[in-house]
Formats: sequence, C-alpha cells, structure tokens
Amino acid sequence: MLQITPIPAFNDNYIWLLRQPGATAAAVVDPGDATPVIRRLRSAGLRLEAILITHKHGDHVGGIRELKRTWPEAVVYGPAGEPIPAVEQALTEGDRVMLEGVGAELQVLDVPGHTEGHIAYLHQDSLFCGDTLFAAGCGRVFSGTHEQLHHSLARIAALPPETQLYCAHEYTLDNLGFAAWVEPDNPVLEQRRRDTETLREKGVPSVPSRLDLELQTNPFLRSSEPAVIAAAERYTGSRLKSPSAVFTAIRTWKDREYD
Repeated sequence: MLQITPIPAFNDNYIWLLRQPGATAAAVVDPGDATPVIRRLRSAGLRLEAILITHKHGDHVGGIRELKRTWPEAVVYGPAGEPIPAVEQALTEGDRVMLEGVGAELQVLDVPGHTEGHIAYLHQDSLFCGDTLFAAGCGRVFSGTHEQLHHSLARIAALPPETQLYCAHEYTLDNLGFAAWVEPDNPVLEQRRRDTETLREKGVPSVPSRLDLELQTNPFLRSSEPAVIAAAERYTGSRLKSPSAVFTAIRTWKDREYD
C-alpha cells in the first residue's frame, strides 16, 4: 500500500513523499525546497525515482535542480501547458505516470485556474492537487481565470466522496475563518474549526482532507448552496445568475477583504 507522508518546507508548504513500505524508491510532489527532501530521503535510506510537479510557481519547483544533482536518474514530470524548463516528461489530461519503484500509477487531470496549466495527480483515492484546492479553500487566480478554476473545482467535487485531498499548504485554519464569513450558521464548519485547532495545537498537519468534508464546509465547492449564494449576493449587491458568478464573487471577496 502506498505510503504518503508530508515533508514540511518554508513556513507552510507540504512536499508529499510517496513510497512503498520496505522499498527504497521514492517520489516527491512539488519540492519547492530541496534541503528537507534530501535530509528526509537520506535519513530513511531512500533514492529519488520521480519528481511530480503540479504547476510553475517557485515554491513548488525551486528544489528541482538540486534534487537532480543529487539523484540525476530521477525523472521530472510536470504540466505541458506551463513554462517549466526542468520538466522532462510533459503531461496533460488523461496521461498516466507509472512509477515502477514506488509501485504507483497516477492519472493526470487538467485543473487550470490558479495557473494556466495546473495539473493534479490521482492515485486510487488520493489526489495531489497542488494549489487548486486547499482544505476549506482554493488557490488565488494568478495566470488562469476564475471560470477555469470554478470548472476545475467542479471536476474535483465530482470525485468519490472518500477521496483524500493532498494540497500543498497548511492554510486550513485561515481558510475556515473566511468560510465562517460566508456561512456563519454552518454547524459542520464550526466543528471542523474546533477539530483543526486541536490538530494544530498538537503540531499535526490538517491535511489531507476528505472530499466529503470539503463538500460540507468549503465555500468554493458550495457555490450552488442557497446560503453561499445569499452571502455572495450580499457582498456584490447584485443578483448572481450562475454558480460560476457566485464562485467569482466569493473568491474576489476573500482576495480583497480577508487575505
């Protein structure tokens, strides 16, 4: 069974380490910093087989060069639609990545919006979603569009409810704060906040999260819910005619008044 563990980096990044128990091959997802990856792999006696990149931002790709110097045989996979010179295997929707040593096959999903060519990797019930979806939140729109991001989140929302979502940042408590602005009367949201505070007080990561919990508490996956629509319309002062318009309104609200 695939073992997935976080390697903390910077202030709030998670680099995901993939391996089989007892095996020496490993893969990492979005290594923005090589130092903690090298330290973890060497301490565990592992060799790097693959580097999986979701998008072009520096805190996700910054460690590639040093990791390749340390393990030159490691293959760098990444999105075909973004300018990442280090990528050796360019990927797009429907591609599959076979990691023989890690014992995993990953399906590639196109999930643009945060950036123009963002991808995600799906392995069975585990989705490595980079900065497209966060626990209780989603990424800002940088070089993509709000419409793209809304569509990408809808695709993720359609996955099985037990899907585990491995995002790249520890933003959960902050995101829950904004979610409470949108749905102050959501009891599941309040319980999630308390549970997350308990985890963080113990130094335990709040991710991965389960999709079914996101569907109950993440406002960016709830743009068809009456309470979220009402909150978005109060913010804009106008009638919003589609879930995409609701999503754009609450993402803009968070950008301008909360973040």
